[in-house]
Amino acid sequence: MRQAILTTQVAELAALEHRYLASLARQSLVAEAQLTPKPGLVDRRGSGSHTDLSLEIVIRSATAIEPFFLRMAAASASARVDAALRAVLAAIGREAETAMFNATGGTNSHKGAIWILGLLIAGASSSQATAPARVAEVAGSIARIPDPARLQLVSHGDLVQVRYGATGARGEACAGFPHVIDVGLPALTSARSRGLCEETSRLTALLQIMAFLEDTCVLYRGGSEGLELVRSGARAVLEAGGPETPLGNTALNQLDRALFEQRLSPGGSADLVAATLFLDALDGSKGTVREDNSLNRGTNGTH
Repeated sequence: MRQAILTTQVAELAALEHRYLASLARQSLVAEAQLTPKPGLVDRRGSGSHTDLSLEIVIRSATAIEPFFLRMAAASASARVDAALRAVLAAIGREAETAMFNATGGTNSHKGAIWILGLLIAGASSSQATAPARVAEVAGSIARIPDPARLQLVSHGDLVQVRYGATGARGEACAGFPHVIDVGLPALTSARSRGLCEETSRLTALLQIMAFLEDTCVLYRGGSEGLELVRSGARAVLEAGGPETPLGNTALNQLDRALFEQRLSPGGSADLVAATLFLDALDGSKGTVREDNSLNRGTNGTH
């Protein structure tokens, strides 16, 4: 009897951990979506450069895919990193994509995020680690295992890789998420340490990622010129003092207008900000993504 009770308690604790990881993933996606003002992206002002997305749709999508993050966490719990685990995660990921499309009426709101956050959840659940570098390392080892069931369809990412050599979300994951570990997280931590509010700290992390990432969402729509516009524009904001300064805000508004006019949206960078917030919350053991105190502040500009 005592052994049965102990077994039940262990199972309940494991289920709580899986729900925790899935909840953190959803919270990270919602926090990224609500972050304002983001150049070219959906935020609390409007749809950015998109014609088929809104904040409400993005939040609905994040909620719809949370149960699949839970299943990924459960499937990966203390599991060996091998082809069998990769196949299970891929199958759950495809189901998550179907749920996403059902929730959004056919719009791709989180396909890249399902891949990125799904891998990080699996990395955390498999390794029982919370340190970002370790979680990303295990996630990368999972990503490098081929998925034999992957449909041989030509995706936007495939076209961009052939044309420009950019490897996109797949390459980012296989490399162990360098733009999260080496760019996003240090930028977020540094901004907070300087006493900046959470909104500004997150915007700073986004801009740092935008300044370095070969964002395939941008390359697909805007080519090399569009990517340079995004990268140079992000650098200009940071070099002007960042989004917390008058000159930085002016540069940010200019970049926002330019991306809106060119219909460019740095969606790859946005996904990596969500990943940054996920690993930050996991490492901080807070049980939740840190509250964004920008919700009590005004926002700049309109879409």
